[in-house]
Amino acid sequence: MPKYTTGEIAKLCGVTVRTVQYYDNRGILVPSELTEGGRRLYSDSDLEKMKTICFLRDLGISIDTIKELIGQESNRNVISLLLSQQEQALNSEIDERREKLKMIEDVRRALGKDGDFSFNSLGGMVHTMTDRKKLRKIRILMILTGIPVSALQWAALILGITKGMWWLFGVWAAVAVPFAVISSVYYYRKVAYICPECQTVFRPSFKEMFFAGHTPTTRKLTCTACGHKGFCVETPTENLTDNGEAGKNA
Repeated sequence: MPKYTTGEIAKLCGVTVRTVQYYDNRGILVPSELTEGGRRLYSDSDLEKMKTICFLRDLGISIDTIKELIGQESNRNVISLLLSQQEQALNSEIDERREKLKMIEDVRRALGKDGDFSFNSLGGMVHTMTDRKKLRKIRILMILTGIPVSALQWAALILGITKGMWWLFGVWAAVAVPFAVISSVYYYRKVAYICPECQTVFRPSFKEMFFAGHTPTTRKLTCTACGHKGFCVETPTENLTDNGEAGKNA
């Protein structure tokens, strides 16, 4: 049966000698044999274990978690679960990178248009695109949470017409009214508005926002800073000052 030194097993696994020694010190990969001179020797089984450790580390799984897995005889389900979690994390990272690529494309497209360019204007473009991304996530969340309520409404309507079960409208109303209040309060807390006249970011009263005329991206409000009345542009509340009061749009 072949034996491998620390240097040999490190070379076969594409890691440094110090890494192999570190795994030994942590009790993750203990050599099968020690010579009289204290030299570490590893078996084929140790080599396969080292390859598995390197594979799990490449996936981003922590040393402590790997150590626990190595110490378990039946760890297939645990590894499968860890791989699923890591897959989700990687997919999330891929989505984030795609968003960044989309932002780069948008900036390049904007730079290709006629007009003056400065680093300040570039910062403004990136800031605006980031705001749009945040607002889009908020709106998507509201749409997704509203789907069950809409489904209940249609079910109540259909069953009311076909089966005479009009009492389901009462159930729908008992769900829809609290949902409308909660979702409205949530949206109110997540968005602010930019005055087109003085560029101030402000938050109107809940009553004014709720009853104001609006488009998908604007709302007809009164600026709390300059008093301008008209359509103001939605922006995430992160653009408010720290104390939540009106502030100049960055």
